[in-house]
Amino acid sequence: MNEISALSYMVQSMENVGFPVLVTLILLIRYEVRMERLEKHSRDLSDIIKELRRDIS
Repeated sequence: MNEISALSYMVQSMENVGFPVLVTLILLIRYEVRMERLEKHSRDLSDIIKELRRDIS
């Protein structure tokens, strides 16, 4: 999807479903991306802690 069609789709969506619904969807998508990053960092931190425990033992 190129930029013009994406912008056209967003404008059409605002006309059809309303601005508050569109903003809510955008915020939910951003929230999902942040949660995925948080999960990845949590797994990385857990792996690092396990490695440190092995090194100490």
